[in-house]
Amino acid sequence: EFISRGVYKAYTEGYLRYSQVAPLNMFEEANTKTNLPAQIDMMSQHGSSYDVFYIAKGGGSANKTQLLQKTKGVLNEKAFIEFVTEQVQNIGTAACPPYHLALVVGGLSAEQNLKTVKLASCKYLDGLPTSGNKLGRAFRDLEWEEKVKKLAQDLGIGAQFGGKYFLHDVRIVRLPRHGASCPIGIGVSCSADRQAKAKITEEGVFLEQLETEPAKYLPDIKEQSLDKGGEIVKVDLNKPMEENLKILSNYPVATRLALTGTIIVARDIAHAKMQEMLDSGKGLPEYIKKYPVYYAGPAKTPAGMPSGSFGPTTSGRMDQYVGTFQAQGGSMIMIGKGNRSKAVTNACKEHGGFYLGSIGGVAATLSSNSIKKVEVLDMEELGMEAVWKIEVEDFPAFVVVDNKGNDFFKKWSKEAAKEPETDSFFDETKEFFFGLDKNKDGKLGVPDLMRGFSIDEQKAKQLVDQFDVDKDGWIDVKEFELMLFKSEELKQQMHA
Repeated sequence: EFISRGVYKAYTEGYLRYSQVAPLNMFEEANTKTNLPAQIDMMSQHGSSYDVFYIAKGGGSANKTQLLQKTKGVLNEKAFIEFVTEQVQNIGTAACPPYHLALVVGGLSAEQNLKTVKLASCKYLDGLPTSGNKLGRAFRDLEWEEKVKKLAQDLGIGAQFGGKYFLHDVRIVRLPRHGASCPIGIGVSCSADRQAKAKITEEGVFLEQLETEPAKYLPDIKEQSLDKGGEIVKVDLNKPMEENLKILSNYPVATRLALTGTIIVARDIAHAKMQEMLDSGKGLPEYIKKYPVYYAGPAKTPAGMPSGSFGPTTSGRMDQYVGTFQAQGGSMIMIGKGNRSKAVTNACKEHGGFYLGSIGGVAATLSSNSIKKVEVLDMEELGMEAVWKIEVEDFPAFVVVDNKGNDFFKKWSKEAAKEPETDSFFDETKEFFFGLDKNKDGKLGVPDLMRGFSIDEQKAKQLVDQFDVDKDGWIDVKEFELMLFKSEELKQQMHA
């Protein structure tokens, strides 16, 4: 009861966002407007003190938590690296990197694994031993923590828009497991990493001392140094939508923008309600057609400020609506954080739309620097999830998906890793393939590979087994492209 009272006091008196929604029936919900109920877990321990651990966690990073039921087959270096690489790419940039990544291998149950993931991502288990024993004690693997951190750096995804700093740090915990199960849990704490410890003893109440001036640790980076990335394109959002679509069409993905004018703000529930309007034949509201839509929801506004914290939410949750809305002239310019699905890229190409990336994890900065006016426009009963109308000035964004089918994040997706790097690679590979295809039937076998490369019969058979995706006993041109893309040695022989 008293913990809930504390949550109530903090969220009703502080400038924080109400995020909790209560189910009224199976499908209807309402914001509780207190941020209650809170998840409160209680456990017994030795001694007479109460140890408390507070976690304030957003949905974006929590939604990246995964439990994968694997087998003993993943517990070798090659398979584990492949598995981790795929999962790190799957996390993407939508949950505000740089991340604190937690990876837990093993666990006597699914719930034990995921509870360990949560605590490890908060660095609460940093005091674990660093080696295992025959009794099955949990331990941290420091060597693999460094390997995974280096792996993530080498992927080049970076802190949202490319680069080295995808992760702040990694925690890998190994747990005992049932012989028939190998659960692997993955989770992150985002760059807005918010936890605090407290203790209640006979001597009093003690709260962890947290840093109150984190900005002093930032490097002294001048605005001029950021401008080296190219021209900053200023966009007047109060011009007609068609005119702004034509303007954006002149610039490639990764172009830096400064947006000024009117933006509509709508996120999950508002989009669902607009979909209901469409389904009932009412059509989309005019505002979603006239203005760009920003995926966000504000915190309460402090006195004397135009807005409370107003950072972008995870755009991917709105992917399901994009094709339908754009077909009706809505959501033609979208603003949010993180990567989108292929469906969004396809919709933008078909309907002429754009997705612009904003910066996640800097909500207060965006609000104080760029947002000049905020008002509720529609669906006021939804609270934070209502439709808002905001006026912005030099609001920072980047072109992430354009109207030509280009996606800034594609080069870091796992799908991209399966594709040749350039059009010239396609051309060279096809030419080489058809040169080896003596029967002109679009298939290569073991003798063809032996003739084309300096390899023996055993190696040629291994290549067929590995890259014959459809298992028809042959290598077709697509499988051949994949084979060369994966093998630098064979690629060099093709160029020799």
